[in-house]
Amino acid sequence: MATKELAAMDAQLVEATIKTYLTEIRSRLDKAAGIGRAADACAGAGFHEKGLEVALDMEQLLYEATTLLNAASLINRIAQQS
Repeated sequence: MATKELAAMDAQLVEATIKTYLTEIRSRLDKAAGIGRAADACAGAGFHEKGLEVALDMEQLLYEATTLLNAASLINRIAQQS
C-alpha cells in the first residue's frame, strides 16, 4: 500500500512541476513578445539597428523557455515510463 501512495504522490508532484514549468514558459514568452513588439516599433520608426539591439534582449528569455519546455517534456516521459 505504501508503494501505491508513493506513486500517487509522485504523479501529483509531476503534475505540479509541469504546471509550474508551463507557467514559467508563458511568463518568459510574454516578456519576449513585449520585447519583440518594442523591437518592431523601433524598426518601423526607421531605427532598424536599435530594433535589432532590442530584439537581442529576447535571447535569454527564449533560451530559458526552451530549457523549461525540454525539462517538462523529460519529466513527463520519465513519469510515463514508471
